[in-house]
Amino acid sequence: MIALLSIEEPVASYEWVAFLAKKYFNMFLSGTWITLYVAIIGTIIGFLLGFLIGVIEDVQINREDNIFKKIIIKLVKIIFAVYVEVFRDTPMIVQAMVIYYGIRLAGGSISPIPAGILVTFLNTGAYMAETVRAGIKSIDVGQREGALALGMSPLKAMVVVIIPQAFRNIIPEMANMFLTNLKMTSVLNVIGVSELFLVAKTTGAIYYRYFEAYLLIAVIFFVLCFIFNRLFLVLEKKLAAKKDYVLAVEYIDDGQ
Repeated sequence: MIALLSIEEPVASYEWVAFLAKKYFNMFLSGTWITLYVAIIGTIIGFLLGFLIGVIEDVQINREDNIFKKIIIKLVKIIFAVYVEVFRDTPMIVQAMVIYYGIRLAGGSISPIPAGILVTFLNTGAYMAETVRAGIKSIDVGQREGALALGMSPLKAMVVVIIPQAFRNIIPEMANMFLTNLKMTSVLNVIGVSELFLVAKTTGAIYYRYFEAYLLIAVIFFVLCFIFNRLFLVLEKKLAAKKDYVLAVEYIDDGQ
């Protein structure tokens, strides 16, 4: 391995991969860090946004509510519905171009990385909103009714009873969303985000060895996704509901 990395005049493809990895190590390291940074921050903010939208979409409008409350809830739901539909029905690469250049055209100033995070969390929020809504709907209605029967307000019932159970149910989809974002950061090179794809594109152009440069980042992406996938599996098992409950036999009617 040491001999491979010491190659100064590569010939074979695997030698070029080792050569590029060694010569431009700092660039690939920086690209990996930016990829992780954008994916992690974008996913976290997007998840919070999606959770907020999912909870609001679950809010019921009752007959006894005053007219102003009904109008506000309805208006907010319409705005969120339009937002979710737009971002779910357009490619992320197009969203990046429209948002980045749209802000600049409007006279605003935004650098590539913040723009990349903005695109990532808006895209994530749209997808997670539907996931959260489905996760909340998956909780048995008896859970909510029981909480309300105990005197909890609808908000407290949602926060204390419904959301913790829904969160556990949507962990797999949250993990999939993060892994997708990790890979989809590659499209952000169109607005100048110096993530892994742009680094590979730049270093590959120096020697016209695009295949080897892209092969190198393919390996990096695979390692990152493999590690995070295993971490999420561990988290999912830790938060999984217990299946070994012991019945309180002292309260069971034994027929005597």
